[in-house]
Amino acid sequence: MTADRPVLVVAEQLDAAADMVVDRLNRRGVPVLRYDSADFPQNLTLAATHAAGGAGWRGVLDHGSRSVHLEDVRAVYYRRPGRPVIAGAVPEPYAAWARDQADAALLNVVAALPVRWINNPHDDRAASHKPQQLVCAAACGLRVPRSIITNDPDAARAFGEEVKGPLICKPVLGGRLDSGRGRPLMIATHPLDPDDIDDSIRLTAHYIQEAVPKSHEVRLTVVDDRLFACSITATTQAALTDWRTDPGGLTFGTTPVPESVAAGVRRYLASYGLVFGAFDFAVTPQGDWVFFECNPAGTWAWVESHTGLPIAAAHADYLQGAQ
Repeated sequence: MTADRPVLVVAEQLDAAADMVVDRLNRRGVPVLRYDSADFPQNLTLAATHAAGGAGWRGVLDHGSRSVHLEDVRAVYYRRPGRPVIAGAVPEPYAAWARDQADAALLNVVAALPVRWINNPHDDRAASHKPQQLVCAAACGLRVPRSIITNDPDAARAFGEEVKGPLICKPVLGGRLDSGRGRPLMIATHPLDPDDIDDSIRLTAHYIQEAVPKSHEVRLTVVDDRLFACSITATTQAALTDWRTDPGGLTFGTTPVPESVAAGVRRYLASYGLVFGAFDFAVTPQGDWVFFECNPAGTWAWVESHTGLPIAAAHADYLQGAQ
């Protein structure tokens, strides 16, 4: 690849991981066009053509101060961008229709580029579903917790009887609630006492698992074939249940990855066609690694900040074509 071929970075404007990758690429002299899909169509212009018998889409993405030719793009770093924002002059329901059109056009033209991806959004979408993740992880040789997804209180009670131990409840789908007070609420993993299971289970689907005993947890960030393991040790009960809820109750370090786990996560990523994944594991007092989930667009800037693991450099290596 020639040095002047650009990398597209598609992410929200306030994204620490994207900032770190752009900085690494800039230091290496690799040109970058960074945009948020929320910039389209008001502040980002797309003009893409596909000729009869053509090999792919050609054209220009123009962000005002910088533009790239689609056929020159060497790689794309795609990380949780916003949705297109339509001009306020367009009334509903036409604004919603226009947003869907803009979203589909920009997403699918860029996703069709035959280049290096971290990660292609279509692969991300398929890999983001937690029930399927457990099936895939188990098939790849990783240990997973016993789980049930149900809205049947009798089934939930029967599961508790089978486990004969502590339970936790977690969301099936990630995301945050709009509290209406200007601050989103995170639905955290929380303990579930089997004696508290009642008919409120019927109100929606509940994702219940056996509570895995933990020595510590691991956020395992994988970029291409490189593994970066951050140990997370909880010093409070809240952090032990869900470490995201109590950042002050955590200590961080690095840890080796057992060969069997490394082989399993590599098989896991290959099965989804992913280059990147942020895996969450519990490590039991006996040293067994138990898979919880893998976020194909998970955060990792904090891991590099706490441990010094060169995750941004690994992204830049892959996007530049150095690997």
